[in-house]
Amino acid sequence: MSISSDGRLSRTDAGEAERVPAIARDWVDADEGVQRKVLGEEPELMLVEFRFTAGAVGKRHHHPHVQSTFVRSGVFEFSVGDVTHRLNAGDSLVIPSNVEHGCRAIEEGSLIDTFAPRRDDFL
Repeated sequence: MSISSDGRLSRTDAGEAERVPAIARDWVDADEGVQRKVLGEEPELMLVEFRFTAGAVGKRHHHPHVQSTFVRSGVFEFSVGDVTHRLNAGDSLVIPSNVEHGCRAIEEGSLIDTFAPRRDDFL
């Protein structure tokens, strides 16, 4: 990776022309009281921010991607499989592939999630 004179990141692979990875996109409504914004992505990894109003729910679901979640702000109740966790700002957890999970914002807050590989359904 390198940073160009205009501040953009680029990556050069052997035999591949230099290119600029995707940068942050606009906020989109993900569900009632939940918005998401793709911050960066490559086929192998995706970084996404989620904003929740107090009481908003991230419905239980599962996907083949490994997910890590960092609580940037607020307080959340996370269900991962059969276990429930209360997470505060600064806490994090990892959700294995295909494990059902969901969350509820106890307070208004923000999550930073990574997905490996990228969630193409978010593009």
